Amino acid sequence: MSLRRREFVGALGGAAVWPLTARAQQRAMPVIGYLTGTVPRQSGGREDVAFRQGLREAGFAEGQNVIVEYRSALGRYERLPEMATDLVRRQVAVIFATGSVPAPLAAKAATTTIPIVFRVGSDPVELGLVTSLSRPGGNVTGVTGLGRELFAKRFELLRELLPNATAFGLLVNPNNPNT
Repeated sequence: MSLRRREFVGALGGAAVWPLTARAQQRAMPVIGYLTGTVPRQSGGREDVAFRQGLREAGFAEGQNVIVEYRSALGRYERLPEMATDLVRRQVAVIFATGSVPAPLAAKAATTTIPIVFRVGSDPVELGLVTSLSRPGGNVTGVTGLGRELFAKRFELLRELLPNATAFGLLVNPNNPNT
């Protein structure tokens, strides 16, 4: 009887190892680093919604075939270099840097090998993120709205919409280089 018990326990132990062996043979899910100076992912900000939609359109489902590591400085831009370095240590496949100019700058300072995709409202050439718009070079590329160039147009539109207004107020974060 004791021989059968040993055989049973041995077989049970072997069966317990099978899922671990199978899991070890599966390819690891890619990890995307999401670095932002402003909006945390939980708030469902406009960029977060577009990011998730882009993932879906590319065939990715968070937690199923891709992992996203979120890092948000919540306006405390001095924290971004540490957060970018953490994503590099985590060996993410790509860093999506958005929310403010300091996020892509921190990512670029943290790595020259991990691809970085940015979204900024300023001129990325002037910021030193890329060498040119047509040929970004290096490991950094992205999208810009060139917001500063549109600022005067926005005030023209306000003047047309509110021709009798004598003053406009603008709320900004003075620590954000875009302002």
